[in-house]
Amino acid sequence: MKNNADLSINFCGVKFENPFCLSSSPVGYHAEMCARAFDAGWGGIVYKTLGLEKSFKVVMPSPRLNAYHVGDKRFVGLQNAEQITDRPIADNIKDLLWLKKNYPNKVLISSIMGYVDEDWTELAKMSEDAGADLLELNFSCPQMAHKHAGHRIGQDFHAVAAFTEVVKKASKLPVIAKMTPNITDMIPVALAAKEGGADAISAINTIRAITDIDIDNFTPLPNIHGNSSPTGYSGKAVKPIAMRFVSELCNSKQLNLPVSAMGGIETWVDALHFLLLGATNLQVTSGIMRYGYRIVEDMIEGLSDYMIERQIKSLDEIIGKAAQKIVDPSDFNTRYQVVSVIDENKCIGCGQCFISCQDGANQAIKFDAATRKVSVNEERCLGCLLCKHVCPVWDCISYKEVDTSYTKHAAIF
Repeated sequence: MKNNADLSINFCGVKFENPFCLSSSPVGYHAEMCARAFDAGWGGIVYKTLGLEKSFKVVMPSPRLNAYHVGDKRFVGLQNAEQITDRPIADNIKDLLWLKKNYPNKVLISSIMGYVDEDWTELAKMSEDAGADLLELNFSCPQMAHKHAGHRIGQDFHAVAAFTEVVKKASKLPVIAKMTPNITDMIPVALAAKEGGADAISAINTIRAITDIDIDNFTPLPNIHGNSSPTGYSGKAVKPIAMRFVSELCNSKQLNLPVSAMGGIETWVDALHFLLLGATNLQVTSGIMRYGYRIVEDMIEGLSDYMIERQIKSLDEIIGKAAQKIVDPSDFNTRYQVVSVIDENKCIGCGQCFISCQDGANQAIKFDAATRKVSVNEERCLGCLLCKHVCPVWDCISYKEVDTSYTKHAAIF
């Protein structure tokens, strides 16, 4: 009989039935949407970022989205010019109260953004009174029109520390500081948040980008009445960058704070990757915008099946397992090199590996045009595996390892 997998997690002292949460975005815009997400199975919601209209009136640009397509594959990434909520604070607080009353066992996180100390204090107190379980401080929105908000503040270590401290004094709730990826190194600003009293870090927010240009009128997209701007880019395409930042946060012994991860999560495998890198909580937006709230069903089922098959009883057993194997390039073991191995029975003779190796590697692949057969010159092969990555047959090309302490591996240029 199979044991049931335990997907529950403890994050900042708060228990989640599963690690899957809506991130602060259009997918958690009001109570009705959040209720449907809870009903679908999401363990928590980070409500769309609250602000005070008395300090800054948000007016959304339109159109505010542009999807990035690659060939026939649609929606690889999504650029948005969305700002924090444009709804009145009173309406949002009513929604938080209603959600907590009707879903007491679900986790409700209030995302807030102020511009001065008094804003942060008021928003923190209002959120706590409304029943929020945690606070997330938005130091990272890349397209806020206010000059003292979003990623601009997220790049100012002193401001991050100071505003975090203000919120910690105003509320007893655990505080998550949300980092901007529009910075070279995230650790210093995360440490500033810790200095201010942050209990956890969330990352990444969207990456400033330009996704397309209308070549008929020379305007980048989205075209907002004749102009555009580098704004937040998200989706599957940003996942590698998100994993890099999350791994650095989780591996920082000086930081040593739990991490809520986001950035390109659409499937249970995506979720597992971030958990293996050390994240203990996960957030999703673009995947929901593309496929809907019900993707959480597949993520729960897939992650549960994975754990059951491997007799993993709780997520604590696997969190951070991959992070332990990330080292500085100077620590790589270079004694062992690899050479490509081509399976002749699976090769379709397309010649793509030959072309790529000839023009992009070390000319180690031979191609017989008459028979359309390929072979590897192991003396020339550098083990870059470019051939494997361009091959249209998924498992046609593999590799074998060579111990260079016994066999001299020649690199010919």
